Amino acid sequence: MSALVQELVEAGVHYGHRASRWNPKMRPYIYARKNLIHIIDVRETVRGLLRANKYLTQISSQSSLVLFVGTKRQAADTIGREAQRCGMPFVNDRWLGGTLTNFRTIRSRLSRLEELESILESDKIHSYSKKMESALRREYRKMFRNLDGIRTMNRLPECLIIVDPKKEKNAVSEAQKLGVATVALIDTDCDPDLVDLPIPGNDDSMRSIELIAKMLSDAILAGKNRAAVESQHANEGAEVAMA
Repeated sequence: MSALVQELVEAGVHYGHRASRWNPKMRPYIYARKNLIHIIDVRETVRGLLRANKYLTQISSQSSLVLFVGTKRQAADTIGREAQRCGMPFVNDRWLGGTLTNFRTIRSRLSRLEELESILESDKIHSYSKKMESALRREYRKMFRNLDGIRTMNRLPECLIIVDPKKEKNAVSEAQKLGVATVALIDTDCDPDLVDLPIPGNDDSMRSIELIAKMLSDAILAGKNRAAVESQHANEGAEVAMA
């Protein structure tokens, strides 16, 4: 446990926001105030991480989808990379209104993205005027940026992993409406009551975001591996029974 605490401290996970910006509901997660900055209680970070890891391992072992969400500059690359590493969808550019609550419409826009890809990758693109070709390429770039991360999301996710629920309030709101669980890295200016599994920690530092996202991604991979092993054992058992 102490090695984990040391790792979290070295990544600066314990640094909160200026004390003047705090949300009083974060009081239970704050250890002290130092130089006008709130210091997060790393023991609470560990507790939040362990709870989140256990939950993510469990649901991913049942083939559930987990949607990673982090559109702030410091989080975008990490969210895309860690989601892809564990084979999950992600939103790291802009949350499109209705991504969850109007899922069918979003799926139809994905069809348009695929249609544009097939046009741009074939000789068909040369049959358009230069102006039209330029417009299609522009439309494709915008749609790719917004939708590429969720093109594998063929159904609603069981859970959202969120970096900074204050910034991603629209995603949190849609998840609440549909009863989709939320795991979130929350800083001292956030409202912990809005998420199901809060992980108190610095949501502005790239190192902090990278470490937490990696641990959550590892938990999902552990769940998938568990499912693969159980499936293999079941198949072997069935073969023995048939022999």
